[in-house]
Amino acid sequence: MEHRNQSGENGELFSRIAPEAGLLLGAGRAILLQLAHPQIGRAIAEHSGFAANPLSRLVHTLGYIYALSNGTAPQQRTIIDYVNAAHRPVRGTRSKGMPAYSALDPKLQLWVAATLYDSARTIAGQILEESKNEQEELYSQYARLGDALQMPGDYWPRNLSRFDEYFAQNLATLHVTEQTRALARELFEARNAPWWIRMGMPLMRDVTIAQLPASVREDFGYRLTGTAAKRNARVIAVARVATRILPRFIRHAPMRLVLRRVEKMARAGGNSRP
Repeated sequence: MEHRNQSGENGELFSRIAPEAGLLLGAGRAILLQLAHPQIGRAIAEHSGFAANPLSRLVHTLGYIYALSNGTAPQQRTIIDYVNAAHRPVRGTRSKGMPAYSALDPKLQLWVAATLYDSARTIAGQILEESKNEQEELYSQYARLGDALQMPGDYWPRNLSRFDEYFAQNLATLHVTEQTRALARELFEARNAPWWIRMGMPLMRDVTIAQLPASVREDFGYRLTGTAAKRNARVIAVARVATRILPRFIRHAPMRLVLRRVEKMARAGGNSRP
C-alpha cells in the first residue's frame, strides 16, 4: 500500500501516514504516558475534564495533529491560536510535594509531542508496511507539533536515534500518582461519555494496557493478562487487514471529519471549540 507524501496546491508535502485511522489505536497509550508525567498529570487533573468526556480531548488532539500534518494554512493558524489560548491559564504552583507546571513550558510540550509520535509509530509499525523514508517522514511530521507552539526548534531530537535516547531517559523518570491512577480509571469507565464510547472502552483498555511500556503499565497497577494480550492481537490483526484493503477515503475519514470542525472554527474566527 502506498504511503508516500503528496503535494498540496501550496507546494507543501502532506503526510499519508498521519491520517491513517488505525493509528487511533495508540490514543490511550499516549494519554497514559502523559498522565504518568508528574507535571502533565497534575495539569490534566486540575484543568481538564477529559476523563468525563474523552471524546472532547481526542478531537482536540486530533485537530492539532491533522491540521499540522495535512491541513491548510488557515486551519493550521486556527488550531495553533486555539491551543495557545487554551494553554495560557493552565499553570500551577508547587503544592504539598506536587511539582509546579505550566502548559507553556516547552519541556512539557516536548513530552506531549513525543508521546503522540511514539504511540503513532508503535501502532504504525504493527499495522503498516513502512519504508525507512516513511518512518523518517512520520517523525518529521510530528516534530511540527511542538515547533508550532513555544517549543524551540532545537528541542525536538535531531533524528530517530536521538529521540530514542530522549524517550528512554524520560520514561525512566515517570511516576504515576494516586490522582493520575484515578484519572485513568475514570477514563476507561467513561461514565459520562456517549454509549458507543462506553461500549468500546473495555477493548480500548486492553489495547492500551498491551501497548504501554511495561514499567508504565505496572506503575498504573495494570497487568497484561492472557485475555488482554489476545484481544490486543486480534484488534491489531483486524486493523492491519483493514488498512490494506479499505480505500483511502474510508481510512482517512476521521481526519476529514476533524478538519471540517477546524474549518468551522476558522470561519467563526477561532472562537468555537474543535
